[in-house]
Amino acid sequence: MRLYLIGMPGAGKTTLGRALATAYELPFRDLDEEITRREGRSIATIFAAEGEAYFREQEAATLRAVVQELPALVLATGGGTPCFHQNLDVLLGTGHTLYLEVPVAELVRRLQQAAASRPLLAPATDAAALTERLRETLAARQQFYSRAPLRCAATSCSVAAVQQLLSRYQTSS
Repeated sequence: MRLYLIGMPGAGKTTLGRALATAYELPFRDLDEEITRREGRSIATIFAAEGEAYFREQEAATLRAVVQELPALVLATGGGTPCFHQNLDVLLGTGHTLYLEVPVAELVRRLQQAAASRPLLAPATDAAALTERLRETLAARQQFYSRAPLRCAATSCSVAAVQQLLSRYQTSS
């Protein structure tokens, strides 16, 4: 089984992904960590040196490489991964895609301290600016996120809740 977690920055993809990988006894990968490892530099450095377009190309290539290398895994994607280079089609076509839907107010609470270290959020210097940036980003990405057949619409999506979702989904499909 391949399980892909998509959603906004701060949705909990990596944290939940690690727990799900343990529960299902599958390898876990974080796409941003894979990009960092393959590039030998941080995401912030890549953005600063090469720009977002280059990062998105590397993200797409890394996604495809990880999918090809691992027939079973839990993958936490970057927040924008599904929105570029037909990455969502790769996700939907090769595994189960779960959207972690978290309200903007909760994302702000989770990200306020770390926003400066995230290239796309760094310009948001206070809570109001971060809220506006996250609202705009979510509005642009919602069309992609909404295509995920699985959705966990909660501020804290548990392993048990995802296991139930997957069980019901696999039984019905």
